[in-house]
Parts: sequence; structure tokens; C-alpha cells
Amino acid sequence: MASASPSASASDQNREFFNNEAASYDAKHEKTLSQLVEEIRSRLDFIGADLVEDDDDDDSDGEDGDGAVNKDGEAAPERAVRLLDYACGTGVVSRALAPYTTQCVGVDLSENMVAAYNARAENQGLTADEMHAYQGNLCVPDGPSPPALAGPTFFDFDIAAVGLGFHHFDDPALVARRLVERLRPGGVLLILDFMAHDKLDSTHAASHTVTHHGFSEDHIRQLYEQAGAGTDFKLEQAGVAFNRAAESRPEMRRQIFISRGVKA
Repeated sequence: MASASPSASASDQNREFFNNEAASYDAKHEKTLSQLVEEIRSRLDFIGADLVEDDDDDDSDGEDGDGAVNKDGEAAPERAVRLLDYACGTGVVSRALAPYTTQCVGVDLSENMVAAYNARAENQGLTADEMHAYQGNLCVPDGPSPPALAGPTFFDFDIAAVGLGFHHFDDPALVARRLVERLRPGGVLLILDFMAHDKLDSTHAASHTVTHHGFSEDHIRQLYEQAGAGTDFKLEQAGVAFNRAAESRPEMRRQIFISRGVKA
């Protein structure tokens, strides 16, 4: 695998690294990804967005559904609940929340991760209107609305989420602001990442893509407040991610957190 230039930006290094990882990413991290899906789904009330009901969880006969039919007895239009899954990778946050939303829009700077995301969605029988990813980058300081992400598809979300991506960003505060700009008023910013931890060993394959060795709760709270989503801020510790030991390094445990806040 080619290595990025030492002078390359975090975005350049991340794109190269994750392009190379995309084909094997889900298989390599299957246990952690499954854990993240469960951690997210177990916290729907904590997330606090106005989610739709998962049909698989509905034990009613359909006669008592709130808003299920209109006054003429016809099926009422489904309430739209839209997710922006930024730095989406293969789509772990989208897969976790897809049963509770009507549209998942992924964005990632790695074209190979975008392809993997879309292949999984298509294999699950989902249409592009239900789940689809696009290549793009909201981390460019002088490019708040790149042309590829400027259309109405990329605004007015109910949830904007980043799953284990913030520690890869050059400027997490900038990303938080850009995501909040794309939320509707009352929308939820959702972040999953690591609590502050020791520096990754330089022999770890992804060490050169990591710009932040986790975050304190105070730091995350500050990011939310500065981005305009500090209302009803909450943070909970979730599961633990393991980096397996190797000949040159011991096993490393990193505590995952889930945080949320509302755009005023």
C-alpha cells in the first residue's frame, strides 16, 4: 500500500488510506461495526430526533396507526426523516438508523468507500432515494458549499452524524459548524468517537491518518456550542473498541462515546 506524503493534508491521507481499505473494511472490522449498530439503536431515545417507527417493531394490525390514513381512507404520505451520514465509510450509522429514517445520504471523501456504501445499499434492495452516498469534502476552510454538495439533497436534515470520523479531521470545529449548517432548525448533531486516549503506536496502519487522540467531554461540548447545536447537549460512554496486539505493540482499548445536541 502506498503511503501518503508527509506534507499531505489529513484529507489527502485519509482519502488514500480509506480508498485502500474500502474493499476489506467491513470484514476486517465486522465485530466493532456490529457493536456500533447496537450501541446506536439502543439509544434512540437518547438521540432524541423525531424518528419514524420501524415497521418490524410494529405489532399492531395497522388500524390504530397515528396518521396512517387520511380523511378519505387513503394511505397518508410518509413523514420525511432525513439523515446525513458524514465521513460515512461503508455506512455503519446509516445501517443503524435506516429503519427509523426515510432517507440516508452518505458523504465521504473516499470514492471507494462511497462505492462500497452504495453497493451495500443496492444489495439490500434500497433505492437511491432511500440510501445513497456521494463523494465530497466539507472540511475545506474556504469551500463551505462545494458544488458537488450544494443541491437541496444536501440540506435540511433531521440528523447529521459522524461515526468514528472526528479523530481524523484537521479541524473538528469546522466540520461541526458545516454539519450544523445543513441541519434543519431543531435537527440533531450526532457524534460517535473516542474519549481521550494514549497516542496510537506509529506501527498501527492508520496512525498517520489520526489527528486527534480522542476528545474530552468538555472539548466535545465546546464543539457543539460553537457550532450552534449546544441545546440539550448530552454525552454517554458506549462500548470499548480494541486494537489487537502485534509483535511491536500491546493491545489498546479505546472508550467510545456518543454525543448529541440540537440546532437552535
